[in-house]
Amino acid sequence: MARAYASTILDAPIETVWATIRDFNGLPSWHPAIARSEIEDGLDADVVGCVRRFWLQDGTMVRERLLHLDDRFTSFSYNFETPAFPVENYRARVRLLPVTKTDQTFAEWEATFDEAPQDKGKYVDIISNAVFQGGWDALKKVLPGRPRPANASRWAGFAPNKVWCSTVIDAPAEAVWGVIRDFAGMGAWHDAITKMHMLGGVRSDKVSGTRDFHFGEGHLHEKLLHLDDAEMSFSYCITKSGIPWLHYVSGPRLWRVTDGNRCFGCWTGDWVAAPQDDVTLIPFATNEVYLKAFETLAARFFAKG
Repeated sequence: MARAYASTILDAPIETVWATIRDFNGLPSWHPAIARSEIEDGLDADVVGCVRRFWLQDGTMVRERLLHLDDRFTSFSYNFETPAFPVENYRARVRLLPVTKTDQTFAEWEATFDEAPQDKGKYVDIISNAVFQGGWDALKKVLPGRPRPANASRWAGFAPNKVWCSTVIDAPAEAVWGVIRDFAGMGAWHDAITKMHMLGGVRSDKVSGTRDFHFGEGHLHEKLLHLDDAEMSFSYCITKSGIPWLHYVSGPRLWRVTDGNRCFGCWTGDWVAAPQDDVTLIPFATNEVYLKAFETLAARFFAKG
């Protein structure tokens, strides 16, 4: 199937962005290609299964059905009921993720569909750039000055993680992945890590391989649980540590930002510990391990000028 995709960083907190785009009938308020819109059968715009009928500026009428709406994970998806383009099996998804370091928002819009052989690539380009990126560019103009919704609350992390933190790195995702993919290389991009090596001399991309290192005064072993070049992510568990946590699993993931020479990175962590220990462990892992790793990586390998 063909895939259209556009992602960006929006200079507004996720709660503000979600309140703006959540309305399935609200495209005319922020997307310049849409002249007017209505929900069929008098349904509310947050009723899953409702159909929006809207008109483009040239008069073309399009119908789309809401397939899922998720306030917890700030995403929704829809399909074509009356297509805007001659494609089949079209399904689109919009998702937001918070940039916790700066209180911005990572936003991605994607669709999969079948194109006719003679149209190969044509509608990937149109949908990715004119529709999706055009929408993000327009949204950037309407967000400034919009307040965070009253009583908006934010989760601490996607389940099952105790920590979910993220930042933007001013370098292409593939270049960043080329550095962090080395499971034995973190000593080059975290000041507190020394003497890191793979036990038994195994390759650092061997899933099940264990890295041995010192973190400050502590001595740890971590085993690689998964490595995914397509998703640009890996995860690991601690098998030896002096810190009072159990069942520790953690790892980073990168996303491409298509409208700039940068990427979005998140790092998650979960473990079992006593509540009184978590009071210090959660902020320590967030700030002194995960975000510090990203910040040092950016400064050492991708500093501008």
